Amino acid sequence: MSCNKGEAAQSDKEKNSEGTEAMVLESVMFAILAERELGPKLYGIFPQGRLEQYVPSRKLDTNELGIPVTSAEIAQKMARFHGMRMPFNKEPKWLFGTMDKYLNQVLRLTFTRESHVRMFSQIMSFNLPQEMETLRSLLESTPSPVVFCHNDCQEGEYLLHVVHAICVQFFFFFSAFSQLQLSEKQLKTLHFICSYLSEYDSGFENLSGEDQVKLKEAMLVEVNRFALASHYFWGLWSVIQARISAIEFGYMEYAEARFEAYFEQKRRLGV
Repeated sequence: MSCNKGEAAQSDKEKNSEGTEAMVLESVMFAILAERELGPKLYGIFPQGRLEQYVPSRKLDTNELGIPVTSAEIAQKMARFHGMRMPFNKEPKWLFGTMDKYLNQVLRLTFTRESHVRMFSQIMSFNLPQEMETLRSLLESTPSPVVFCHNDCQEGEYLLHVVHAICVQFFFFFSAFSQLQLSEKQLKTLHFICSYLSEYDSGFENLSGEDQVKLKEAMLVEVNRFALASHYFWGLWSVIQARISAIEFGYMEYAEARFEAYFEQKRRLGV
């Protein structure tokens, strides 16, 4: 009994230590973002939080993400984030470390609701451990720098300054790509990538058209492969939420949709 208590106490100490470390790192991160004008001004930090500048803003909706001028600005801001030198661990451990933890939790879960049992059984038939190893091997073979990033970029995470309005007449043009062969979605993706590369790589616009195309194609490969990780990650997360969350949301349905998207993406990529 005393041994168990000792182990529990040690576990609590480790959790408290990890929590303190995470809080310190978060405070450092927000201070740097404020200093570099990539976040709200930081007025103060205290044990349970921080005091930041209020920025009048609203969330973007899904359709707004595809507006060329908005897409370009998001790409440029993302490139600035990715180009930041931050005093954090640069080893790429977080993604698969977190997914390994999530997968171990998922493999131990049980459900009682009939609809959940059915969907969970379908998800487990995908052989998730094997898919994890296949994904790990694919991404390890994909050139991709370790950068400082947000990890949850979607419309609800983008805030539009309410006094910041831009009206631009925009025409799609991509040298060496035939627009007749590209869908509207592909054109928007290329527009985002061009805006990103122009900000991230100061020499991009001075490259030849052929070299620019090579960089765009390489980034498309990188993005599409890592999209698999997004589907897999949020699929696992949503299965866990279906078991533990008190929020009324179709977590299991969402998990099923993400894993279906994962396999559809694999099919399109031929991997």
